[in-house]
Amino acid sequence: MRSKATTVEAYLRSLPTDRRTALEQVRRTVLRNLPRGYEEVMNWGMITCRVPLAEYGDTYNGKPLMYAALASHKHHMALYLTSIYADDDRRVAFEAEYRSTGKRYDVGKSCVRFRSPDDLPLDVIGRAIASMPLSECVSRVKEARSVRRARK
Repeated sequence: MRSKATTVEAYLRSLPTDRRTALEQVRRTVLRNLPRGYEEVMNWGMITCRVPLAEYGDTYNGKPLMYAALASHKHHMALYLTSIYADDDRRVAFEAEYRSTGKRYDVGKSCVRFRSPDDLPLDVIGRAIASMPLSECVSRVKEARSVRRARK
């Protein structure tokens, strides 16, 4: 369900109490571990932590790059993690650490699906969020774009 809310607070208020409480708990983990420089906003109908355009504005669509996001969908909630999507080594390490907790691993290419914060190893999530400083995120995007351009 894509939200039309324009602020994080409005988005959270629009959710049923159980979903709001769950997302607030996961959001606290994200914000406590979010490297300096990313900004939290509503974008794409989700709570989004993004790279400010002032830091990297040369995106393919002119919109800021997403680093992490939280959303409430019809059948689950999801945490989107660019750090595991953009780096195979981080993805493999994240999966191994996550699975070692014994919690159900319900992960897509870049999202971790959950129904309750109890489903998540929040310490593992926190480390994944903390793992990519803004400067590294921007460097990786620039490198990927230069490789794509060189292939053309």
